[in-house]
Amino acid sequence: MATEKKDALFTLIKSLSKSEKRQFKLYAGRLGGNTEANFIALFNVMDKQQRYDERGILQNTNIKKQQLSNSKAHLYKQLLISLRLSPLHQNVRSLIREQIEFATILYNKGLYKHSLKLLDKAKSSAIENEEDNLAYEIVELEKVIESQYITRSLSNRADTLSIQAKELSMRNVMTSKLSNLSLQLYSWLLRNGYAKSIEDIEQVTHYFNSHLPTYKISELGFKEKLFLYKAYLWYSLITQDFVASYRYSQKWIDIFNDKPSMKNVNPVFYLKGYNYLLESLFMIKHHKKFRVVLDGLRSEMELKSVMSNENTLALATVYYYQNKLNLYFLEADFEDGVKYVPIVLDNIEAYKKKIDAHHVMVFYYKIACMYFGVSDYKNSIIYLEKIISNKELSMREDLLCFSRVLNLVAHYEAGLDENIDVLIKSTFRFLIKMNDLHLVQRKMIDFLKSLSDLYPSELKSAFKKLRDELKEYENHPYEKRSFLYLDIISWLESNIEGVPIQTIISRKNSKLLPN
Repeated sequence: MATEKKDALFTLIKSLSKSEKRQFKLYAGRLGGNTEANFIALFNVMDKQQRYDERGILQNTNIKKQQLSNSKAHLYKQLLISLRLSPLHQNVRSLIREQIEFATILYNKGLYKHSLKLLDKAKSSAIENEEDNLAYEIVELEKVIESQYITRSLSNRADTLSIQAKELSMRNVMTSKLSNLSLQLYSWLLRNGYAKSIEDIEQVTHYFNSHLPTYKISELGFKEKLFLYKAYLWYSLITQDFVASYRYSQKWIDIFNDKPSMKNVNPVFYLKGYNYLLESLFMIKHHKKFRVVLDGLRSEMELKSVMSNENTLALATVYYYQNKLNLYFLEADFEDGVKYVPIVLDNIEAYKKKIDAHHVMVFYYKIACMYFGVSDYKNSIIYLEKIISNKELSMREDLLCFSRVLNLVAHYEAGLDENIDVLIKSTFRFLIKMNDLHLVQRKMIDFLKSLSDLYPSELKSAFKKLRDELKEYENHPYEKRSFLYLDIISWLESNIEGVPIQTIISRKNSKLLPN
């Protein structure tokens, strides 16, 4: 299957809402001569195209082939200017930058006093919203202007600006160190998933401890606390300390609740915090708290106070529906979960241009597990195949590996075992290649391989034997991650007792979870 050609300008145009397109046409037509300009004709043609077609552009505009590159670059720039002028895309950060640009213009015209007055207001806004990088930039510009705008208060003013510059510089250094640590740990988590060995634990622990700067929590501002809690969260997830991940994701949300204005300044961080709080609660099976937090996210979506643009709305949609599926897993309500799948798929389709491939594959894995829970193994295989056949998915090795293991089990349960030996071999090779073959996975593969040699009367004892062997690894520091992706024990017990897997899980949950 040929890969569709990606074009940055075409992608940008297709991402525009109706109101953004209307605003661009008004912006571009502000001068009468522009209505016939090449870039307007280019916009109109590309807007109508379903996929990028260079030949169609040349046929339907007066643009020559050698002009196309420049015309596209010009249109791209004009679209960005139009979007920047839109109130929907203006936030505290962009407004402060705008004030800095205005102040710079006034300074270049020699209007020093006017420039300083504007910078002072912008600096107050930057400090209030803890935009310390911008505040530092403003102070540095103030120092330049003050050196040319001579007054009797210059000495005192110089001291004030020097102290401010030093304080902001120190805060920026601390924020940079914490954000670097957070980013590196997050990158490790995305690439590798949970720690697989004592070597992984030692490596990530050494990195965390050696790069965590000395700090006093009482002296940290909002941004510093945010990156600190994120770093601790990624570390706890990697090391599978899910109680700690719950604690730090809750701290992440708490700092937003302590300073609600930051929800609008940093909406993406706020929504991500919500998602990781839910994920942590799911891992520790805190059913009651999970439902309360999920309802809170739903309320935020209905109020739309934080979802100020399509990006944040798409992000909130992804997080809500992924965790809604998790709620069905917690409640072992696979039948209602399967009924909910079409709603999930409709929302994936509605935001397909905003949702990255990785999140889509996570949805497919959860949907496959949902179908597996109601013994609809053929539909489970359909969604697992979507993951397995995706050659562009280069992240979350865990997801790729366990999709293949579950695929093996689903094929066995569906009675599609005529080629299961080939499937077992390909899965084994894949796990070896990924360096992800753990003891639990090896036992599962060996078990499935041996099933064809067993008499029907021997099956139940074989299931019991494997269950007893695997139960020893349920709380193993490195093997337990296998049970996070696939509830193998419950599957074995359902075969032993001859009852649906959701009956087994529901029975276990009723002992563990509050109503």
